[in-house]
Amino acid sequence: MFKDLEGFLAPGSDEERLAREIDRTRLPQHVAVIMDGNGRWAKARNLPRTEGHRAAIESVREIVETAARTGIKVLTLFAFSSENWKRPQREVSTLFRLMVDFLKKEDKILIENDIRLTVLGRKDGLPAKARRELDRVERITRDNRRMRFCVALNYGGRAEIVDAVKGILADGITNPGAVDEEAISRRLYTAGLPDPDLLIRTSGERRISNFLLWQIAYAEIWITPVFWPEFRKFHFLQAIADYQKRERRFGDVRPPS
Repeated sequence: MFKDLEGFLAPGSDEERLAREIDRTRLPQHVAVIMDGNGRWAKARNLPRTEGHRAAIESVREIVETAARTGIKVLTLFAFSSENWKRPQREVSTLFRLMVDFLKKEDKILIENDIRLTVLGRKDGLPAKARRELDRVERITRDNRRMRFCVALNYGGRAEIVDAVKGILADGITNPGAVDEEAISRRLYTAGLPDPDLLIRTSGERRISNFLLWQIAYAEIWITPVFWPEFRKFHFLQAIADYQKRERRFGDVRPPS
């Protein structure tokens, strides 16, 4: 693992110290992040909210690279909820324009680093230009295997469960005995992916905001007061190090052997 981080972490830095503490054999497979605090970051600097979203792009770049270099297999970022359509139109338009620009600039980076993009959510409800760009990058990265980079867009945890139930009915399953956890899991947006082991929330808020409600049943939760535009590799490695100090029992009195 450390070789993958060499040249990425400054020698003697706090990031390098944290990286040396991390046990590669006990990494979380799936890390999910609620990226929060863009607006408050901008307000604290007397800037428009849209500048907070613009600043957040650098955090996305750094955390995607940090996760891949650390050895995380799945990284999911909560980018736009189904409730976020209530925000001012200018802010929403800026968010999607920034996302399209990011994909156009970073698609080669995803390919070179063997990272696969996956969109979670109701894609049909996204602006046409954004949907086309997302489809394009999903298509050109579909064979990449190093890390799955999932972006939750027009996403709501309750809507996801509703869509899974609709999928069961659409498949002609009407026998209640045939509906179990596996039947639902196979029809979630995250079908085929491991459930998150670690959920990170920035900005200090203590709620899950309708995010991956089914999947985070046993996730470890790590909350930081740092606003997302200031979230960097140090904070990500800090979350991984803290995760490794926890004892996960999954409802039992002892952790699994």
